[in-house]
Parts: sequence; C-alpha cells; structure tokens
Amino acid sequence: MRTDVYTSPGGGGGRRDIAARYALLPLRIFLGVTFVYAGLDKLTDSAFMKDAGAGSVGDMMRAVRDSSAVPALVDLALKSPAGFGYAIALGELAVGIGTLLGLLTRLAALGGALISLSLWLTVSWAADPYYYGNDLAYLMAWLPLVLAGAPLLSLDAVLRSRRRGPAGGGYR
Repeated sequence: MRTDVYTSPGGGGGRRDIAARYALLPLRIFLGVTFVYAGLDKLTDSAFMKDAGAGSVGDMMRAVRDSSAVPALVDLALKSPAGFGYAIALGELAVGIGTLLGLLTRLAALGGALISLSLWLTVSWAADPYYYGNDLAYLMAWLPLVLAGAPLLSLDAVLRSRRRGPAGGGYR
C-alpha cells in the first residue's frame, strides 16, 4: 500500500483531490516558521539565556517548578538553565528548518512534538483552563506530520523519487 500518492480511484485531479493532496502543507509551513522564529528569538535574547534575572530561562523554570506535572524535568533543566535554554532553542531551530524543507520530516515533527510535550508538562501545565496553555495545541498539531511526513513539496519527496529512479514514477 503506497502512502505517498493522494489520488482518487478514477485518477481525477479535481479540487477535492488537490486540496487533500496539499492539506498538510499549511500546517507544515506554520509549524516550521513558528519553530524557526521561536528558536531564533531565544538565541538572540540575551536575557533569556541566563541562569537568573528578569526574562531568564532560569527564573522561568524556578517559577513553574512547583506547578509542573513533572518537577523532575524542571530540576534537570535547573542544573544548567543556560544549557537547557540553548538546547531548546537549537532544537526548535532544527525542527523548524527540517519541517520547512521537508527533510527528515517525520523525525523533525517527532522532535517538535517532544519539545511541545516537555514544555506542556513543565511550563504550561498549570494553565487553567488547560486550553490556555498553547504547548498542548502544538503537540497535537505535530502529530499529523509525525504520521504522514511531507509527501509533497519536500526534500523527502525528492530523495524518495531519486531512490525509485525513472521507473519509480518520478517526482510528485
């Protein structure tokens, strides 16, 4: 069963088929741009990458420690707040670039889901009502890309078509 081709049994190219084929592209662009922006924002914010002080990752982690679902994760981050800040920022940047380019998309999406999960369990866990915490929504948004990858307009698709060769159907 092929999962990289989205056409109706009749092979039609109607609007519904085209919409279905490109349905994940807006989500991929949104998540990719958002995570690139978030990573760059953290890397360029001199206050964020500090162990303590206004706007620092250290102060943020200390503020959420007692209200998080997994205080042990916060304690781990507090061993080196700046290191944790760089890890999150570089992770967001890598996930965002991979998602935008469609390179190792499922792996990038899994990374995005794990970053969102860890932030939900720590930083936004105490949001009340729960849907005010945006990390849970990001976690759910990554799941379709974890499952489907980027079958179109992606480096994954280009690499897949090259592996198939001329007899494999070419680039879709």
